[in-house]
Amino acid sequence: MKLKHIALCIAGGAAALCAAAQNNIAEEVAWVIGDDPIYKSEIEQAYQEMQQDRQTIQGDPYCVIPEDMAIERLFLHQADLDTVEVQQAMVQQQADAQMNFLITNLGSREKVEQYFRKPFSEIREYYATNMANRYRVQQVRQSLTKNVKVTPSDVRRYFNKLPQDSIPYVPLQVEVQIVTINPPVPREEIENVKARLRDYTDRVNRGESEFSTLAILYSEAPEGIRGGELGFVGRGTLVPEFAAVAFNLNDPKKVSKIVETEFGFHIIQLIEKRGDRINCRHILLRPKVSEEDLNKAITRLDSVRTDIVENKKFDFETAARYISQDKDTRYSNGVMMNQETGTTVFQMSQLPQEVARVVAEMQPGEISQPFVMKDPKRDREIVAIVKLTNRIEPHQANLGDDYQLLKEMYENATKQEIIDKWLEKKIADTYVRIEDGWRGCDFRHKGWIKSK
Repeated sequence: MKLKHIALCIAGGAAALCAAAQNNIAEEVAWVIGDDPIYKSEIEQAYQEMQQDRQTIQGDPYCVIPEDMAIERLFLHQADLDTVEVQQAMVQQQADAQMNFLITNLGSREKVEQYFRKPFSEIREYYATNMANRYRVQQVRQSLTKNVKVTPSDVRRYFNKLPQDSIPYVPLQVEVQIVTINPPVPREEIENVKARLRDYTDRVNRGESEFSTLAILYSEAPEGIRGGELGFVGRGTLVPEFAAVAFNLNDPKKVSKIVETEFGFHIIQLIEKRGDRINCRHILLRPKVSEEDLNKAITRLDSVRTDIVENKKFDFETAARYISQDKDTRYSNGVMMNQETGTTVFQMSQLPQEVARVVAEMQPGEISQPFVMKDPKRDREIVAIVKLTNRIEPHQANLGDDYQLLKEMYENATKQEIIDKWLEKKIADTYVRIEDGWRGCDFRHKGWIKSK
């Protein structure tokens, strides 16, 4: 069986690239899967990266890491047999995002190359390959478990058989409704922001300043730290107003007109176009809400709260539908949705910190006083009131309150059992050789060491 060699990069983020051990006859071979060797240097490098990232290793690293590498090769071989295709656009986008992350953390493309001691293009290609392989492994796993169906009776039987010490402990959970008001930004503040951006444009066009320098000094976007550079992105990853201007730029020496988006006001400079992707710099300035307008919004929501709680003129749900300016919740009676779980239930750490701080002191049915918070999407100040609709105290999981959690546990356990059985058969059907010095392990899966 022919298996393609890939380096398994267990550590993520800005960890060092896995050592390339291919075609080096001096390398010590630890394992062979099919005709594909796993080198000692790969294992050592992965172990070093896991230590740098402070990852916990369950067991002897010189047993766990090569077994994980061997398992990945088995999945990739199956992906070859199944002709699993990779969406190149998605892989390229993820690789660009990873390179942008490295540039942000290390400071520049040059510093990334210095850190890894490799050309930028080679580093990017490594990440693209790694992401493509991860996607292919994921597709094989999903194909193996696609027929898993879970019924309430399955979950009930699973829960009843769980040992007491295996039942998870659920922290405090809440369900919350919210009404928000976005105070208007004064026209004078908007004109001031535009004047500053026009000044930056003139300075760049006259050759007095570099766009990237001005971005570092003045931009309020996260990319400002790296000179405003976004890295290569597709049109779909940008808000429409920004994309419409950025993709029409053709001269890297020119600066765009001022662009207004939901995040604020931008000016943009083209760096390079590459097919349907673009790399550009931008400077973002956000007009600030005045203290006076914040106070007006607080007063208005205080009046709304009084009409709900004391005057009984309408209920919280009506206020959410007709007064709230939060477009994500106003059409659902103000009910906040947990984007991590797809449910209305939040652990306190999953809420915006200002909301969590207020809710912590409330009981179900209570409506808070107005408070100022940061809009998590647009990073601007807004005013809110919240209603605590449900409070689930910390407890050991039970079917009544935590069915979804237990359903996921059962589903995951069932899928893992299918995958484990598939792996045992795959291991049995594959040529595997583990060299002396690497065999004395308590492996998670049976059959690695073949009986003679």
